[in-house]
Amino acid sequence: MNKLKNYLQESLTEMKKVTWPSKKETYNYTVLVIAISIGVAIFLGILDYIFSTGFQFLINKY
Repeated sequence: MNKLKNYLQESLTEMKKVTWPSKKETYNYTVLVIAISIGVAIFLGILDYIFSTGFQFLINKY
């Protein structure tokens, strides 16, 4: 039980040292992650379309 108490106390001490991002920073990072995710999804969708069209062309040709 003593180990658990020490762990919780040390965790609380460490959490007080954390520098949390501001509301504006959190909003900006969230928008950035969403934008990058959409960009990667579009990029992969385009690659998928190109490869599937190319393979269909090859399959139908032979």
